[in-house]
Amino acid sequence: MNKEELVQEISKKAGVTQKEAVEVLNAFIDSVQKSVAKGKKVTLVGFGTFERRDRAARVGRNPQTGKELKIPATKVPAFSAGKRFKTVVNGK
Repeated sequence: MNKEELVQEISKKAGVTQKEAVEVLNAFIDSVQKSVAKGKKVTLVGFGTFERRDRAARVGRNPQTGKELKIPATKVPAFSAGKRFKTVVNGK
C-alpha cells in the first residue's frame, strides 16, 4: 500500500475528503518525525512506538577492495510494533 492508497482508505473509513485525509496524514507524519528527531518517543498504545536509537561507530569493509573503513556513529529511527499490531499481523 502506498501513500495514495492509504489516503483513500483513511478517507473512506473516516468519512472525510481525500484532501482532509492527506492533511491529517501529513500532520501525523510531520509530528512523529519532529518528535523522534528531538529524541522523544512517540507511543501509540496497541500500535507501536517510534523512537530514535544511537548506532555506534564501527569498522566496515569495502566489498570491492576489501579495505577497512570507518563508519561514523549515527542516529537512526526505529519502530517497535505493539501487542495488538503483532496479533493482527499473526492473524489471531
